Amino acid sequence: MAQVAHKDNFSQLVEGPVTVVDFWAPWCGPCKMMAPVMDQLEAEYGDRIKFVKFNIDEDQETATQFKVMSIPSLVLFRDGKAKEKVTGLYPKDRLAHYLERKLSEG
Repeated sequence: MAQVAHKDNFSQLVEGPVTVVDFWAPWCGPCKMMAPVMDQLEAEYGDRIKFVKFNIDEDQETATQFKVMSIPSLVLFRDGKAKEKVTGLYPKDRLAHYLERKLSEG
């Protein structure tokens, strides 16, 4: 299960080679539809990618810092630095292809 980030632990949780942060909110319909996809991706890639969830309702400053204007948004971190953002609802196969590309970039 994805680790839950808060303002206080965010920087610690994004450390590591590759981390994907799922910016979401409980009232967001597309976020609810994306949750099982993210769970499946974590089951497949959890040994190579750290998965983190961040509820934007709990801290909008952090969301703004990473230019999250709409949700769901996935921000890819490499070695603690935000590198890319993907916004919107995507099917599992498309996100899996994206993650494979990012892992091969090493």
